[in-house]
Amino acid sequence: MRVMRAEPNRFTDVTTKSVGAVWRAYDLQLTTYAVLLGAIGLVMAYTNSVEAGESVLRSGTTFTRALMWSGLGIVVFTGATLFDYRWLKTLRWPIWFANLGLLVLTLAIGTGVGGSSRWINLGPLTFQFSELAKILMIIVLAAYLGNREGKLDSIGSILGACLLMGPPWVLVMMQPDLGTSLVLVAILAGMLFMSGASLRWLLAMALGALAAIPIAWTYLLRDYQKDRILSFLNPGADAQGAGWQVTQAQITVGSGGFLGTGLTNGTQTRGEFLPVQESDFVFAVLAQELGFIGALVVFLLYAALLWRILACAWASRDPFGLLFGAGLASMLLFQLFVNVGMVIGLLPVTGIPLPFISNGGASLVTIAIGLGIIQSINIRQFARAEW
Repeated sequence: MRVMRAEPNRFTDVTTKSVGAVWRAYDLQLTTYAVLLGAIGLVMAYTNSVEAGESVLRSGTTFTRALMWSGLGIVVFTGATLFDYRWLKTLRWPIWFANLGLLVLTLAIGTGVGGSSRWINLGPLTFQFSELAKILMIIVLAAYLGNREGKLDSIGSILGACLLMGPPWVLVMMQPDLGTSLVLVAILAGMLFMSGASLRWLLAMALGALAAIPIAWTYLLRDYQKDRILSFLNPGADAQGAGWQVTQAQITVGSGGFLGTGLTNGTQTRGEFLPVQESDFVFAVLAQELGFIGALVVFLLYAALLWRILACAWASRDPFGLLFGAGLASMLLFQLFVNVGMVIGLLPVTGIPLPFISNGGASLVTIAIGLGIIQSINIRQFARAEW
C-alpha cells in the first residue's frame, strides 16, 4: 500500500475524448455516499432548529444556513470536478503563499470567542479559512511528495514536507485553533506514510513530538485548553464546569438507546442541556434521536466513502493522485475519530467538526473541494489510459 508509481510523461488532452467515454470514470458511488452524509447533516440541522425554537425556514436559522452551504458545496464540487487537477501541481507555490495570506488575514481582522481570531465576515456569511487550509495543504504536500519519488528515505525530504506545513500550523495555533492544528498534523503524517517515507524517521519524529508535550503544555496551550484536557483525565472533578460538555454529551448519547427517541424528540437537546449541539456535539444529537442503528448507518457510510477515496487514489497512475487521496482520507478519518471520541468521553474536547454533519460552511466547502479534485483525477486518469 505504500508503493508510489511513476507518473506518465505524456498528458492526454481531455477535450479530444468523447464526453461519454471520459465520464465513465466518474465515481458515482463516492458521490452517492457523500450526498447521503450531507443529507443526514441537513436532517440534523433541521432537528436542531426545531429544538431551538427557531422558525425553520426563516433566514439565518441553523437549517437555512445549512441549505445555503449545501448549495455552495454542490457548486464548488462541480467546479473542482471540471477543473483539470494537473494545474494544481503547477500552482503549488501560489497556493501555499495564498494559504499563508488568508491565515494572516484571519489573525489581523478575524473574530471569535474569548479573544480568538478564527472567522472572517464575508457580508452575511462568516468563513473559517483554517478549514480551507486543510485542503490547500493537501494539494501542496501531494505535489511536493509526488515530485520526490524514491527520495523519501532521506530525512531532508521528510523535513522539507514538515517545513511546508510548519508556517500554516503556527498561524492556526496563533488563532488559537488546537483542533485544526491537530488535523494538519494528521494530514502530514498520513501523506508521509503513504508516500513511502522511511518508517524509522517517522517513528523518530513521533517520539520527538511526544517529548515536546511538556513544552507545548507550558508555552502553547491556553488555560481553557488545559482545563479541557484535565477534565478529560478526571471528568468528575468539575462536572459543572470544564467537564459539563462531556458529561451532558454522554448522557445524551446514552438516552438514545437502540432505536433513538425520534427526530426533534431529544430530551437533552430540547432542554438545551447540551452545549453547541449543532456543531461540535452534533453526534450526540444524532445518537439520541436516531439511536444505535442510526449511528451505525452513519459509520457505514463514512467507511464506504473512505473506501472509495482510497480506491480512487490507489488506481491513480499519478503520484499526485495517490497522495491527494491519502491526505483527504487522513483528514476525514481523523476528524471522525476525534469528534466521536470526544463526544463519548474517550478523547479531550478539541472542537473538531464531524465531516458533513456538524453545522459549518467552511468544513463542508473544504470537503466538497477535496471530493471534486478526486473526481477530476478519476476522469483525467481514464482519459489518459484511453489514449
